[in-house]
Amino acid sequence: MKKYKFRIKGHDYEVEILSAENNHVELEVNGTHYAVEMLRETPQASKTPVLVRSAVPPPKPEERTISRSTSTDTVPVKSPLPGTVTAVLVAPGAVVNKGDTLLKIEAMKMENNIHAEKPGKVVSVRIKPGDAVLQNDVLIEMEAS
Repeated sequence: MKKYKFRIKGHDYEVEILSAENNHVELEVNGTHYAVEMLRETPQASKTPVLVRSAVPPPKPEERTISRSTSTDTVPVKSPLPGTVTAVLVAPGAVVNKGDTLLKIEAMKMENNIHAEKPGKVVSVRIKPGDAVLQNDVLIEMEAS
């Protein structure tokens, strides 16, 4: 079944477990057969789970190229810290003033409001509630007015 090699006080032992059932074990130590009864059953070692990931699908035709914004006045609104988006309060096309709340992020068990730094128009919203974001991820793109 399983073979082990032990060195105890300078002596080498080859142990082969022939069978194990409940608390009865048959084993062979250096060629000598033993039937052993354990006083208590040893707990089974937990197996490390194997992470199985699905294959990454090929990109869709619209995802194959990087689109560039035609406006040079686009202002990205970036995440100041990693967290989870809890609410998006604006939509593309919305006109916002400086200081308006654009979205809310939960980070370190606290809700943080993300405000507009400049007045402008929302061009695109790249996130939705429930999305996990990292620091400096672009969340919203705005055109400065």
